[in-house]
Amino acid sequence: MPVLSWLLRPILFLAAIIAGWFVAEDAANFSVVQMVIAVFLITAAVVVAAFWEALAEKLRERGTE
Repeated sequence: MPVLSWLLRPILFLAAIIAGWFVAEDAANFSVVQMVIAVFLITAAVVVAAFWEALAEKLRERGTE
C-alpha cells in the first residue's frame, strides 16, 4: 500500500490547493470538493496515459510542420 499512497498523495495535495481557490478550508464541504477535484485529476491522468502514443504522435507531427 505505500506505493499507492506515493501516487495519490501528490494528487490529493494538488486537489487541496485547487479546492482552496474555490472553497474555504474551514467549510464543511471542503473535503467533498477536494475529492471531486482529485477524481477529475486522476481521470485526466488515466486519459493521458491511455492515449499517450496518439498524443505523442500528434505532437511530433505538429513539430515537423
